[in-house]
Amino acid sequence: MGIKEKILTKSLYVFHLSSGSCNNCDIEIIDCLTPRYDIERFGIVLVGSIKHADVLLCTGSVNRLTVPRIKVLYEQMPKPGFVVAFGSCGASRGLFKDSYNTGKPLDEIIPVDMYIPGCPPRPEAIMAGLLKLIDKLNSKGK
Repeated sequence: MGIKEKILTKSLYVFHLSSGSCNNCDIEIIDCLTPRYDIERFGIVLVGSIKHADVLLCTGSVNRLTVPRIKVLYEQMPKPGFVVAFGSCGASRGLFKDSYNTGKPLDEIIPVDMYIPGCPPRPEAIMAGLLKLIDKLNSKGK
């Protein structure tokens, strides 16, 4: 068994990285923190440093300037760490696929563990995706 299979968690510390998004996904992430959705009741907390994070949440289509920064952030994340490609742009470059400044898809730069689809994903989808990640981690830990 690898390191990722031995983890047992009740909460996730998430670092949000906007890698060239249109900010719609960023607004939906902030919406998850409001009292209406209150994602923190499930133990999911946004942190300000990648060095304290369990999950790297990437939004937006990766442009050429952010590729080296994404690699550095991924290397600084404590292991085991998990990467979530967020939104249509994070998963497949979305409508920016043919843009002159768009680089490779995120999963060709760093390994991606989960995709949350949508343009932008609704707060319900965000919560469901991150809760499924917690369940997945806990089921492998038993």
